[in-house]
Amino acid sequence: MSGQDGGLGGSRAADSGTPTWAHELLAHLRPTARDVHRIVAWLAETVNGTASLQDDTGSLVAGTRMPLDEALVADILAGRIASAATADEGTHLRLIRVEHPGPAAGGVLAVARPEPFDRRTSDILTHTAQVLELLLRARGTTEAGRRLKRATSDLRLAILQLLMVEDTVSARRVAAGLWPGLLDTDTACVYVLEGDAAERDRLAEECLGLTGDRALVVRCPAMDGHVIIVATGDTAGEALRSLVDRTPGTLLGGSAWQNLARTATAYGQAVSALAVARVRPDKTAVYAERNHPDRLMDPAALRAWTARLLRPLDTLPHHTRAELLATTRLGLEFTAVSAAKVLGVSRNTVRARMERVESLLGTDFSDLTVRATVHLALSTQVSLADGQGDHGGARSDPVRLGDLLAGPALGTWARELLGRLDSDARDLRRTLRSWIAAGGNAERAAQTLAVHAQTVREHVRSAEPVLERRLMASGSDLYEVVLAHLATGDLAHPVLLRDDPGHPDASVHG
Repeated sequence: MSGQDGGLGGSRAADSGTPTWAHELLAHLRPTARDVHRIVAWLAETVNGTASLQDDTGSLVAGTRMPLDEALVADILAGRIASAATADEGTHLRLIRVEHPGPAAGGVLAVARPEPFDRRTSDILTHTAQVLELLLRARGTTEAGRRLKRATSDLRLAILQLLMVEDTVSARRVAAGLWPGLLDTDTACVYVLEGDAAERDRLAEECLGLTGDRALVVRCPAMDGHVIIVATGDTAGEALRSLVDRTPGTLLGGSAWQNLARTATAYGQAVSALAVARVRPDKTAVYAERNHPDRLMDPAALRAWTARLLRPLDTLPHHTRAELLATTRLGLEFTAVSAAKVLGVSRNTVRARMERVESLLGTDFSDLTVRATVHLALSTQVSLADGQGDHGGARSDPVRLGDLLAGPALGTWARELLGRLDSDARDLRRTLRSWIAAGGNAERAAQTLAVHAQTVREHVRSAEPVLERRLMASGSDLYEVVLAHLATGDLAHPVLLRDDPGHPDASVHG
């Protein structure tokens, strides 16, 4: 193929300046106009012919497929020749090699037109091939970078999912390849950064920049506006607070320091802290280690009650039991859909596992009082596995849920907590009690109260900052408030293990 005078857009004549076609081709290099398909289509129109671009496998990349001499194509792809020209029955064909990035051997740009190729059309073809090489190289680099970022992001999520089901050994093994030493710790603090979902990628990148290799940064698979940060060092919290300070519309909730195997618990605490962060001037909050209901109960009685309630699961193989317990804890803490996204399984799998636990325990998870009491048992089981509260003698006599809730310390705590609502003239306490009794369903509660469902929702939301607990979403905050209602007698005790008449909670007790 003939050579060119000068580079792309070089002077063609003293009185004509840069030709129009060169300006048009250069326009395709603008960031908003870089499209291989458009360039090939432009080439065909500009030379008044047909154009195609195919890769080394013969697959059409852009343009219109046309019959090509396989021997010529093979020679061009092998690098034996750089270009070729043929003419047959009024059709003039030019083929030119286009370098591809990566493992591909290259591609072939072919143009067919009824007239012979003159100097102008030859220049257009040559320069178009150069532009296509630039764009393909840039696209290859961009796609490679995007694939690497996506793979790294997926790996971070996989590590988080392993931590959520307490598989710290596998989590450490996966993390060691890219982030050596990140999980070489016994404890961690979880933060949840909440912001505009459209800005989440940028916020996640900023979190990565601020924490470096000292934290696991994950785009939450369940909440589009959340970024989860599992921090193993003390400096991450301050760095994240500075990010909130300079980013309007963001919130930060942090957990207490937890054993690494209790990442799911820490995550729940961080999400809970967001409810408090919403009403704080600095829009940040750390989960307060307050008096939880289980800490105000008789330890020996609580252990005996938990062991008896969860006994039906003891007959299962160890791995099956662990899988069911871990899934149910997350399903009760959040929702089946959110738990599925966090665990990386289908929602049907989560529901099936929870239904199996529901069946084994002979109860109904649609009842909020049931969910709260089973959550209490599962949390206690986790503490026992950690060796916490493993002191004092075991209780041999049957323990009812009512026995656990009748202690004076728990009663004082429950009355103080719910008493905070009494000063509101809207009778938030009555609305909240009816809403819990209706299983958290605003429409059913509204029918009972003879008000609008939106009024119920507004009352429940208004109770959240007063109680300093999230109520509109499932989780430990809501279950603590449910247990407070049970302890004060404002709600009836749930039926558990209904298929085991020997269990003291198999029928309703006052």
